[in-house]
Amino acid sequence: MSPEPQAGPEPRSGAGPLAGIRILEVGHILAGPYATMMLADLGAEVTKLEPPGGDLSRQVSDAYFASINRGKRSIRLDLTGEAGQARLHELVADAHALVVNLKPSAIRNFGLTYEALRPYNEKIVCVALTGFGLSAGDDPAFDYVIQAATGVAALTGDPDGPPTLPGYSSADNSAGLTAALALLAQIVSGRGGQLEVSLRDVMLSQLNYRASAYLNEGTEPRRMAFGAHSYYVPAQLFPTAEGYLALFVTHDGFWKKFSTEAGVTGFETMAERAARREEVLAVVTAALAADTAQGWETRLKRLGVPAAKVRSLPEALEATPEMVVRAGDFRLVGSPILVHGYEPDYGPPPRLGEHGGQPGQP
Repeated sequence: MSPEPQAGPEPRSGAGPLAGIRILEVGHILAGPYATMMLADLGAEVTKLEPPGGDLSRQVSDAYFASINRGKRSIRLDLTGEAGQARLHELVADAHALVVNLKPSAIRNFGLTYEALRPYNEKIVCVALTGFGLSAGDDPAFDYVIQAATGVAALTGDPDGPPTLPGYSSADNSAGLTAALALLAQIVSGRGGQLEVSLRDVMLSQLNYRASAYLNEGTEPRRMAFGAHSYYVPAQLFPTAEGYLALFVTHDGFWKKFSTEAGVTGFETMAERAARREEVLAVVTAALAADTAQGWETRLKRLGVPAAKVRSLPEALEATPEMVVRAGDFRLVGSPILVHGYEPDYGPPPRLGEHGGQPGQP
C-alpha cells in the first residue's frame, strides 16, 4: 500500500486557503472542469489527466477551454493501457482528491472509483459527476437534457409560448459547484471515500420551494409571464418607457417605498397583492411606463428597493470591470469568492500534456 499523501507544505502568507491540496481531474467539457477550476482559484493544485486527444472542450474553442481550465496542469494519459493505469496510481498516491466527469461505465472501466483506487491511497476522495448517478446507466445527460428532464425547462418561458431554457449551462455549472462542496466536505472529515453528484439530483434540489409546494400543498408549478415569482407580487420583469426592469418586492416595506415613488396606492400587504395579482401587475406596469428602465433603477436603488435594468452580457461586464481578470492570453470572469488577504493567481489554461505524458507520447 502506498503511503497516504501528506497535508502539503505550510501555506505561505497570502496563499490561497486550499494551498497544498492536490486534486486530479478526469473528464470533459464543463461540470467537472468548472468544479476543479473553482478549487484552483482558491489555491489548490489541479492536474487534468487528459486522453491522447485531450479534453473535448479543446475542440470547441480556445476561449471556451480557457473559461473553465485556467490555472491547471495537464498530463496526457491513456487510461486504456497498463502504462496509463500505472501512472494514474502513482498520481493518486500523492493526491487528496479525484474529480471524474464521465459516463458511469467509463468511470468503472478506467478504474476511477474509490474501490479501485483505495489500495493506492486510502485517504483519496473520489467524486463521480454523472448525469443520473453511478448506478443509473449511461443514458446521455447533457445540460439541456437534464433541464428538460427535471422540470426546469417546463418552468421557463412565457406561459403562452413553448418551454425554453436559460441562456447558459445552469445544470453543468450547478453540478460543478455542488461537486466542489462535496469534495471539500469529505476532505475536512479526514476520510477518503466515494462521493456521487448527479446533474439530475442537483437540479431537482434547486427547485426546492417549487418542489415543496407540490409535495406538501399539491400546488403544481406553472410558467408565469415575465418570469414572475410564484409567491412574491410584484416580482418579475416589467416593460418601461425604454427597456425592461426587474422589480423584486419581497415584503411590505419594499412595496411602501416603491408605491410612494411610483404614485401607486393600495395593495398594502403581500397577502392582498398575491390575491389580486393581475390588478397589481396592471397598476405597476402602467406606473413604470412613465420612466426608462435605467431611470427606475436609479430611483429605486436610492430607496433600497431591489430593481435592475435588464442588461446584455456585454453591458453587465462593462458595469463590473473588477470581475474581469487576465489568465495568460485570455480575459475571463474571475472567481466569485473573495478571500481577504489572498489574490488568486489566474494562470493560463494548460497546453495538452504540458506537464507530462506517457513515454512515446508528445
